[in-house]
Formats: sequence, C-alpha cells, structure tokens
Amino acid sequence: MENLLLLCFSLIVSLTSGADTISAHQSLTGNQTIISKVWSTNITTIDLNSVTAVLLDDGNLVLRDILSKPDERIWQSFDHPAHTWLPGAKLAYDNRTKKSQRITSWRSNEDPGVGLFSMELVPSTKEYVSKWNGSQQYWTSGPWNGQIFSFIPEMRLNNIDYIYDFSFFSNKNESYFTYSVYNSSIIPGFAIDVSGQVQQLTKQLNLFWVQPRRRCEVYALCGAFGTCRLTLLPFCNCLTGFKPKSENDWNQSDFSSGCVRKTDLECEDNKESSGFLMVEVASSPPNYVSVAVGDVGECRTNCLNNCRCNAYSFTDNQCSVWEVELLNLSEDNVNGKTIYIKVASKDLPPRFHEKNKLGEVVGSIAGVVFVLGLIMLIIYRKKWLWVGKTRMDGSLVAFVYRDLQRATKNFSEKLGGGGFGSVFKGVLRDSSVVAVKKLESVSQGEKQFRSEVSTIGTIQHVNLVRLRGFCGEGKRKLLVYDYMPNGSLDFHLFHRKQDNVLSWKTRYQIAIGTARGLVYLHEKCRDCIIHCDIKPENILLDVDFCPKVADFGLAKLVSRDFSRVLTTMRGTRGYLAPEWLSGVPVTAKADVFSYGMLLFELVCGKRNSEQSHEGSSFTFFPSLAVNLVMGGGDILSLLDSRLNREASVEEVTKVFKVANWCIQDEEKSRPSMSQVERILEGVVDVNMPPIPQSVKIFVDSTVNVPFFNVTSSIFNESTSTRSSQVQS
Repeated sequence: MENLLLLCFSLIVSLTSGADTISAHQSLTGNQTIISKVWSTNITTIDLNSVTAVLLDDGNLVLRDILSKPDERIWQSFDHPAHTWLPGAKLAYDNRTKKSQRITSWRSNEDPGVGLFSMELVPSTKEYVSKWNGSQQYWTSGPWNGQIFSFIPEMRLNNIDYIYDFSFFSNKNESYFTYSVYNSSIIPGFAIDVSGQVQQLTKQLNLFWVQPRRRCEVYALCGAFGTCRLTLLPFCNCLTGFKPKSENDWNQSDFSSGCVRKTDLECEDNKESSGFLMVEVASSPPNYVSVAVGDVGECRTNCLNNCRCNAYSFTDNQCSVWEVELLNLSEDNVNGKTIYIKVASKDLPPRFHEKNKLGEVVGSIAGVVFVLGLIMLIIYRKKWLWVGKTRMDGSLVAFVYRDLQRATKNFSEKLGGGGFGSVFKGVLRDSSVVAVKKLESVSQGEKQFRSEVSTIGTIQHVNLVRLRGFCGEGKRKLLVYDYMPNGSLDFHLFHRKQDNVLSWKTRYQIAIGTARGLVYLHEKCRDCIIHCDIKPENILLDVDFCPKVADFGLAKLVSRDFSRVLTTMRGTRGYLAPEWLSGVPVTAKADVFSYGMLLFELVCGKRNSEQSHEGSSFTFFPSLAVNLVMGGGDILSLLDSRLNREASVEEVTKVFKVANWCIQDEEKSRPSMSQVERILEGVVDVNMPPIPQSVKIFVDSTVNVPFFNVTSSIFNESTSTRSSQVQS
C-alpha cells in the first residue's frame, strides 16, 4: 500500500518525562531548527525503548510494546478515526460513557483541523447520522435492517453490498459497525468531506456515492447569510448587501463563518436607514418566531421597528420573524417561498429602494392592469386557437383534441408506453401516419409537455425525431411525432424471436447516426441540449433504419454561458453516469456515458448485464469486452450470435474502444460526441483506453458473481415496459 500518510510530518518516538509517545512534529530549517509537536497518541509506557510504530497495509497505524506485550496493540489509529472510515475500522458508540466515535470533516481543503461536520452511530436505531457542530442532524442512513440501511437504496444500486460486507456488533461495552471488502485491491472507504457530504471513495479516490446528494442540503454549509446555489461556482455566496466574515476562510472554501452586513444597522435610525432584500429560497430558514399581526404591512413594520429582527416573511396570513442569523439559504429549486432580509438601504440594489412611495403605488396599479390585460389576451387567443380544425404555429401544428382522438381511433392502437404516458398510432386527414404521445400524468405531464414542445419544436436534424405538432386543451396534453415504421432499437436488439436481424453494417450506421444526432444537440443548437436519457428505447428507426434520437421530455437546455446544469436525477438505471449519483451539476458528458453503454448493447444484442438461466449469477458485458480488447482475444466472440460472426473485426474493435472511452469515470476523460463521430467515421484514430474503475471492479474479480448481490446494480437495467415507438 502506498504510504499516503505523513507527507508533511515526520513520525518519531519522543522520550518525554519518562514516557514514550508517538508524535507528529513539524520542522522548520533556517538559522535554527524549530520543532513543535502538533499531534500525539497520549499513550505512555514504562519501557523507554520498546515502542514500535507500524503502518499496516489496511491503513491502520499500530503502536506496540515489543518487549512486554509484542502481540498486543497499545494504540491504533482505527480507534481514533479522523475524517475517513476504512475497512476493518469501527465507528462505535461507547455504552459505558454514552459517547460516540465520529469521523469529522477538515475545516477546509487546505486546513486539516477539526471541521463542523461529523458522522456518528445512533445505537438504538442502528443508523448513522451526519451532524453540524455536533448537534444539528441533517442526514441519516436510516435504520439497519440486517442487509442495508433503509435510506440508502444505493447500497445495491452502487454494488456496495457486492463490494462490502457490513456487520453490526453490540455488547455491554460498545455497539459498532465494521465492514470488510471482497476485493482487497479496491480498498474503498467512506469519508466526510469539507462540504459535509459523506462520500464513498475507491483507492484511486474516485467518487462512487455521496449523501446528502446535493451540497445545499447540508445544514449551514454556507454559514449565516450565505446562500447556496449549485449552478454557480463557488457554491456559496453572500447575499446582496453582505460580505464574507472571513475572506481568508472563504478563499480556502471554508464557508462556515458565513457573511456579515457590509454596513452595520444603527438601531436608533433603523427605520430610515434600513430596507429589505427580497430573496426566494427553497425552504424557510430555521428558528423563526410567529408574530400576531393583521397584514403584510404590519409584519414589515414590526420587523423594521425591531432592532433584533433580521428578516421577515408573510405567508398564508402568518407573519414569521427571524431574530437570529439566517442559515440554510438555498436558491436552488425555489418553490415560491419569499423572505425579506433587512439590509442597509445604501447596500440595496436601486430597484429595492423604497424612497418613492408614489412610484410604487403607480407601478403596482400599472402591473395589475397589465396582468389583467394579459389574461384577457390569453383567453381570447386560446378561444381563437382551438376553434376549428388546426392552425400553424410556426413550424408546429396546434391540433384540436377531437381530431387526434379521431386520428388514433380513440387511442386504440398502442405502440408503447412509459412513465409519462402512452404512444398511439394515428392517421391524419392528409393520410400521413403519426405517433401521438398522450401525457397522462397531470403534474409531470405539464413539465414534460413544456420541455418537449420548447425543445424539439425549435430543432431539425436528420438524426432527431421530428415533432409535428401538439395539443394543449386544458389538462389534455398530447405530442404528435413522425411515425417510425421500424420502431425502436431495443425491439431489434432484445426481442430474440424476430426474423429480421440488424446486420453489422446497419448497426454501425446506427452508432454513427446516433452520434451525429447528439453532436447536433450538444454543439450545434443555439443552446446546448443534454438529452439525459440515451438508451435503445429512445433510438427510433425510420423505414431505411436511419436512427432518430427521440424523447426529449427529459432534455435540459443549457445556455452556452454555462458548462454545467443542475437538475434532478433523471434517466434510466444502467445508463446513468457516475456524476448523477454524486448530486453535482451535470454536463453533456453524461450523455456520452449513456451512449457508451448503448454501444456495448448494440454489439452484443443483449442488455449489458444479464442474469443466468438458473438465476444465480449475472454477466456484465463491458467487463468481457475489456478483457478481450486488452488481451487481444477473439473480438467477434462478443458479437450478437444472430450475426454469425459477419462483421468487420476492425470496426467492432473500434466500437469497443470508443465505448470504453465513453464510460470513463471522470467526465474530463470522456470524449465529446463530435470526437466520437470523427472516430467512427474513420477521420481520426482511437488509442487503447484505460479500464474504467466501475468496470475494473468486475475485471479484477470473477466475471460471474452472485446475482442476488447485484440485483439493483447500476449496470443492471430491468425495465418492465418496452416501447416500440416513443417511450418516456
């Protein structure tokens, strides 16, 4: 094991006051040498020359008295965890002292001092909790049920139950969990980051899992009056009118000190010198008090006249006042919660100044008139829009519901379905055949409807499915697409009884065409469009088997001014990039990962993970491909058996290499889709890729592993409903 410890400090045995201690010392050289102790085991022995310190391969630093008790450990680092919990170590609760062992975050990435975030065991429920400042709980693993922690379904999703073997022990002295690893070459561990998140790391420090998934869910991450926003870097920023309390700490990504007002408020002149900053937040800050007032004006006046009041809100006729510093201000996923924070008037933006009351009144009246006029316009426009047959709205047709009902024979010929609705075959009055997606979920359908119409309606490409039109009568939301007579790619790959098998030439052209469609989405649209759900079900085939990337209901538009986008986890298990699990903003490289997983299935004609007929084991196809590509084996043995080895060895090898590059763990290691396109077209060559860590787990171990250990693996997709046309 590489000795990563003790890079900055030297370990020496100190003879101090007749006792041996092992200590870390810092030495400074110059005109004189200064040695200062920064850490000690605080363990003493009688014999001054019998103590040895050994750093074991598992990362445990052990102190032994080799003369009197050579087989006993008089001290070990596993009993004193810092910010990492390694295999074999305990994270225990002392039943005698009623105290917990904790792993505690560093203060910052540069300062290994004790931070504010920790994780410890609650023995009564057999669960681990993360706390801020040792008191405020903000995350829990959920109780242990003997196999997994109830709030961590990712234990199976991430193969944690395959990698780890967790055990719980309890006696009169202590209660604790410990865990071991099946594959010692992986050396995974859990650490609590400076962000307050508990992370699962591998030996190569690759991130497999993190909780809470979003940084902004960590309690008081940005300190007082600091706002958290994952779409910005850094994640923490001070509110308008505030500044970091400690610039030095913030420069080291330690935001715990929070922010302070740029201008202190004078209590005597509070009313004249103060104003309010309106902020929309994801949830109300904690520790507010309710005040009995009649309306929002009285609520505002109450706070303005209260020297201790920092903010107020008025919701549902309830006045809430904060007389404490505001914590947990997150501007992500805002849901209409508005608070008004007291700030010196001179530090407010011009639009927040309240000097011209008459202007405010006039502006309010004008706003009401404008809104009423807009409502009348919408009502008039909708009435005109939906009366009659159809009309053109730019390049899209606005259909009347009854016409689509007639075209689909009352939605009788179903082509497929998914989480957002079902797809039906229809014939329009001009005899053209279409596929009509009927969005059935009201809450999700609205979001799906807006996303698809705004996304697909503005783009046209030979490798993207074309949206013909839409219907939006009340709660009835429908989308009308070009009909693809050859259905979706998954039908041709995974339905083994069909007569017509896709030739290798056709499959290779599907790979290139799909890549071209994604290049257009990522690089050639006005806004970068991240599809978020690339899989065989969403690749449609026209009459000539030309691929069309479909189902943009999960797509996310990203302005060219931003390289990342924050979005809720979406997509399909088995095709999700690792960054989806870490909760960080994703890039177009998430689509690249999904495309790579699709390439493996395009070659073998089966799902990437497959259960044996006996149900006792499963095979992870990318690991087989890696073994053969790296070892120079029979590449065509991995080809879909229905092709009878009729394929170009060079092209199959190239596809495997591209697929392995696409599923690299780190985003920066994956190619762009334009690079993938050039490689498949033969414009540029491709080198041998490194083995992704997620694949290496299976390569380093036996290829066939107990299936029950990976039933919900990220590599095991088990969708119950398949679509032969368009699937949500």
